[in-house]
Amino acid sequence: MFDFSQLRCFAAVAEELHFGRAAARLNMTQPPLSRQIQVLERVLAVQLLERTSRSVRLTAAGRSFLPEAQRILRLAEAATHTTRQVAAGRAGVLKLGFTAASAYDFLPRLVTALRRTLPDVTLALREMVTKDQVEELLAGRIDAALVRPPVTHPDLVAVRALAEPLVVALPAGNPLVARDALAPRDLAGEDLIAYAPNEARYFHDLVQGLLAEAEIQPRIVQQLTQIHSILALVRSALGVALVPAAAERLRLDGVVFRPLALPVPRPAELILAWRRDADEPLLAQLIAILQAMPPA
Repeated sequence: MFDFSQLRCFAAVAEELHFGRAAARLNMTQPPLSRQIQVLERVLAVQLLERTSRSVRLTAAGRSFLPEAQRILRLAEAATHTTRQVAAGRAGVLKLGFTAASAYDFLPRLVTALRRTLPDVTLALREMVTKDQVEELLAGRIDAALVRPPVTHPDLVAVRALAEPLVVALPAGNPLVARDALAPRDLAGEDLIAYAPNEARYFHDLVQGLLAEAEIQPRIVQQLTQIHSILALVRSALGVALVPAAAERLRLDGVVFRPLALPVPRPAELILAWRRDADEPLLAQLIAILQAMPPA
């Protein structure tokens, strides 16, 4: 079987139709160049070149073989380049899970930073709740996950990607809209659209803990899972809600947001998690890009 060195020598001579120019192009002398061509011809059992003291020209077999040799060389060069790019974390496929709420603001900023820094990387994005993301991560079906805390599995590593304040979402006609900021006690007499304790456990525990600290118990009229669904009910004047600040990006008509003043900050956190045994070079790049991102 021929090798790449023989193909490169043949292609150079076939393109230059001159042994001297081909040797100079390959940074070698003419004798070893001639030997490589001869070995290739013996391997193929055909004559590729007709040589005289004054000229070199391709035989019919040589003309047929040249485009195939060039194609093989291009494929080899492309494979080498791609492999090196993947090893350096500059190419490949990054499978990233994310929660729906992270797509309001943080995920678009992260994707923009990734595409700007790593234009040759293909992103495979999957929207899932935190529980499903953890399962997919442990099974190796995604490389990294944007999830809500806590991440406690011993096979996973996690860093905080984002901490954003909670804000109060109000129907446009609610009297509390007249205030510049609200305290938890201001919600004592309001109907509250809250989070489901199982499907949205993180936000459920966060909000309930905050209300318990303020020693208030608003009337809970609905418990939902997705923030955009909660805001739809706020828009219908069914009640008020506590949501992460990124929800303001949805800009729903009929919904007004006000800052929530707390004696001790209780931000909503977003976590980037990945498998402890992961060896994907793109992960290191993702973490570096995440750490370099400016705050919202």
